[in-house]
Amino acid sequence: MEQSQPHAAAEDDLDSFLEKFQSQPYRGGFHEDQWEEEFDKIPLFMKKAPSEIDPKENPDLACLQSIIFDEERSPEEQAKTYKDEGNDYFKEKDYKKAVISYTEGLKKKCADPDLNAVLYTNRAAAQYHLGNFRSALSDVMAARKLKPTHLKAIIRGALCHLELKHFAEAVSWCDEGLQIDAKEKKLLEMRAKADKLKRIEQRDARKAKLKEKREQNQNEVLFQAIKARNIKLVLEATGEDEDSSLDSASEDEDSASDGLSAENLYGARLRLDYQGRLSWPVLFLYPEYSQSDFISAFHEDSRFIDHLMVMFGEMPSWDSERKYCPDHLEVYFEDEDRAELYQVPPTSTLLQVLQHPRYFVKALTPAFLVCVGESSFRKNYLRGRKVHKVK
Repeated sequence: MEQSQPHAAAEDDLDSFLEKFQSQPYRGGFHEDQWEEEFDKIPLFMKKAPSEIDPKENPDLACLQSIIFDEERSPEEQAKTYKDEGNDYFKEKDYKKAVISYTEGLKKKCADPDLNAVLYTNRAAAQYHLGNFRSALSDVMAARKLKPTHLKAIIRGALCHLELKHFAEAVSWCDEGLQIDAKEKKLLEMRAKADKLKRIEQRDARKAKLKEKREQNQNEVLFQAIKARNIKLVLEATGEDEDSSLDSASEDEDSASDGLSAENLYGARLRLDYQGRLSWPVLFLYPEYSQSDFISAFHEDSRFIDHLMVMFGEMPSWDSERKYCPDHLEVYFEDEDRAELYQVPPTSTLLQVLQHPRYFVKALTPAFLVCVGESSFRKNYLRGRKVHKVK
């Protein structure tokens, strides 16, 4: 009996395929020198899943993923699958991917509050390891709304408060957890640590408050001392590009005394000794050479010549002409509002000059200009400027 024509054609095609198969090597087979790479493409043997799955590159893995996360499965089943995936990532310490998996699980909005509480709590743990303590705290609070007695959520919330230096809140969360399990070791240890840190924080706050109070009292004493001497201060401007002068007759004494005990740019400050005498940080400027000297404590009863004798007892290195001798120096202060200079007698005390009607102390640091008398620089420097002599 003859074979039908279709069957004969099929056999011919099969014979043709076998002949071709025997004559040509199979191109999809494993290569001995690349067997590890080939095995790593098979989901069962993968050492690590790729961060992004391309169906063309990993068709087997894409197929498995579509089966695992089949949208036809219930939200609870899908959320649980994402939870398990997140747990695997967490064990591998891949916390970023764990956060993503737990988030996907929460997006399923399943009706199981316990499962959602676990997803929030686990995501909080991953966020905690990433250093995102506020995000972690937000998650444990969401978990506790669903399950108030969830002990893991309470423990992780207390940890977050501890990291955020919310010591009182950490103690409170530990107390709530210990009401559920009075022997929970982590809570007991954490509570002891948080309570200790809370007490230290409270102690430091009390010290800071006492220090602030002392500084306020010191500022008030300093202000009263300045007021009694009729010394005028220039305060920092409150408006744009403006300075506001405040003399001792001002009624706003609280604002005037603010910052009187603060250090200036040179690290010195105005001081009042036990005899009630003021010592000022004072700046000397030498415009001829763009040089300066800073005296951290110029006693108000000291004379200018006394300091000049000390500063120029030995010639400074920048005075190459050796002309800055104490007896030849002239001291001035500037009235910037009037663009005028006032020559100060070297035998004057600092207090006598600060009490001058046209002297205003800026930044709590009196400043003076020093030039060599009868020098060419001094003549050019003073040319066109009005100069008054202080008696």
